[in-house]
Amino acid sequence: MGVLNITPDSFSDGGRFFDPKLAVKQALAMQREGADIIDIGAESTRPGSEGISAAEELRRLLPVMEALRGKLKIPISVDTQKSAVAEIALGAGAQILNDVSGLRSDPALASVAAKYNAPLILMHMRGKPRSMQKRPFARDVVKDVVRDLRRSIAVARKAGVAATQIVIDPGIGFGKSFAQNFELIAKLPALAKLGFPIMVGTSRKGFLGATLARNGKPVPSDQRLWGTAATVAASILYGAHIVRVHDVAEMTQVARVTDSLVSVADRNGTRRSF
Repeated sequence: MGVLNITPDSFSDGGRFFDPKLAVKQALAMQREGADIIDIGAESTRPGSEGISAAEELRRLLPVMEALRGKLKIPISVDTQKSAVAEIALGAGAQILNDVSGLRSDPALASVAAKYNAPLILMHMRGKPRSMQKRPFARDVVKDVVRDLRRSIAVARKAGVAATQIVIDPGIGFGKSFAQNFELIAKLPALAKLGFPIMVGTSRKGFLGATLARNGKPVPSDQRLWGTAATVAASILYGAHIVRVHDVAEMTQVARVTDSLVSVADRNGTRRSF
């Protein structure tokens, strides 16, 4: 899944694709580089960010979607927490909904997914973007994530979302300590027991910058490529079905090679058991 932020304040690309023409160019480039899905986000959810209105989110989103109509041959996922935005985006050609709040912000988004029979990605976030890295972290991060994802899944199912439509995401970097992010990757098999495909997004995130710090300073987001590659490979090895990334060409290579290793290990019965 290729990330396309059409915001002026993203942590990773700082508004590089806020101009609709540049956003369209980037989406088509990611398709050529091997992306299977393009995830378009018009509202930043970086730590400390403030929300925007549905009207502003649609003002940013719709020109890009309209320009991509008929040009993009892979599905568009829309990263939104708002049911109003979700419904209009699906009507404009989106095929997948990606809710970083796991239906906590707007439970009605589940009804929209059910109405359109759209796949729904439910991510775990502890708190809200504005304060998620300031409040106390969970004592047991895996238990916290599993419990809250169960609640999100229950809300979705009650609204009529089919089990086959649901994808879960542990929410790397969203209200977790740096150490907890690594723990969640290593313990993805515990999430797999919920019975749904797993998406993982580690790309360029702060825990990588801190881990790769030089002279006590985190490395900038655009210098976290190899750290991202390590976590993408590990996520696939531990059971992720979708990896959400900014650097599509490079991470496509990582994913293909890691998939080949997993395939051989599965055929030979030598894959590590967790």
